[in-house]
Amino acid sequence: MNANTPRPHPADTDRSTSELLSGTARDLPSGRHEFHKERLMAQIHDMQRAERTATPAPAQKRRLRLPRPAVTLPLTAVAVAAAVVTGVWQTGSGGVRESGVATGPALTTKIGAATTKGVPQLIDRISLAAADTSHPDVKPGQFIYIESKSADSFVKTVGDESSLASHALHTRQVWKSADGTEGWLIDPAVNDSSEGETLSLPDEQGNTPEATLNAPSFDYLAKLTTDPDELLAKIYKETEGMGNTPDQQAFTTIGDLLIESYPPAELYRALFKAASKIPGVVVVDDAVDAAGRHGIAVARLDETSGEREEWIFDRKTHVFLGERSVQVRKGTGEDALITPGTVLFTNAIMKRAVVDEMKQTPSQAG
Repeated sequence: MNANTPRPHPADTDRSTSELLSGTARDLPSGRHEFHKERLMAQIHDMQRAERTATPAPAQKRRLRLPRPAVTLPLTAVAVAAAVVTGVWQTGSGGVRESGVATGPALTTKIGAATTKGVPQLIDRISLAAADTSHPDVKPGQFIYIESKSADSFVKTVGDESSLASHALHTRQVWKSADGTEGWLIDPAVNDSSEGETLSLPDEQGNTPEATLNAPSFDYLAKLTTDPDELLAKIYKETEGMGNTPDQQAFTTIGDLLIESYPPAELYRALFKAASKIPGVVVVDDAVDAAGRHGIAVARLDETSGEREEWIFDRKTHVFLGERSVQVRKGTGEDALITPGTVLFTNAIMKRAVVDEMKQTPSQAG
């Protein structure tokens, strides 16, 4: 789940990127930095893949998740987005760029016990619940509306000192047209304006990229195979070279699709079936989403980063509630700041609906 809250995950700080950012950020109009961040993450995955191919493998960086449309933008925008991947926003004077969301101590939780026992049975129940879930078609002119609550922990750097901090729990609203060419985002952790910003295409440079697994539209998802084996093969093929391992990237890609897209019912069910075939998938008996709802989780540990991604479901109905990423192993180097129990990202889906107008909410549609 690449147009995910954008999540500034902690990572190795890239000094050259920070220097480039400080020299170029002024070239972008006020309020556009986060717009570019929201729009460029899929392209960054391609950039990172190219870098890994051309040079010896660098230390892996934690990635922002939730799908975002890829788009070609000027070098200054690419510099800004590249800096975001490191999870640290710095100004030229060494200060920290503040968002519209209050910051506080890092989020923490008790690490739930994980087991491989019962994984197939749980995913079967989740798949059955998914088949019974109503996923209406999105007609031309209509928009998918998703409202969620989210918070995250990140590395906060002031001068030469770094520490863990968090963005407070806040509401995120996003609208997307069926073809993915029109959209709007309201997120105080992303937008400088309380009114939000456009996600519509073409972008400022006239580019309209095609939808992909990491930047999907409803129309794109509606055309995907619903055969779990074929679907998983496609995911592995299209995400080759991304993430820390192929298996973890496949799991993450499916998770992104659960959070901030509205897959057709048959595809929704197939995604869970495909996930069950990924090695290393476990069950976490108790996990809590951003809204404080307890549930049971389907999860997978990224052996490289020590971060466990958890998809949280209602224990009785098996409806998807949200996702969180929890550090379960202590890191080394700068990652040593990220201690076990740190919640790197937490999300809760509150509303998911089809509306007739941009910026219209389900209550207004009635």
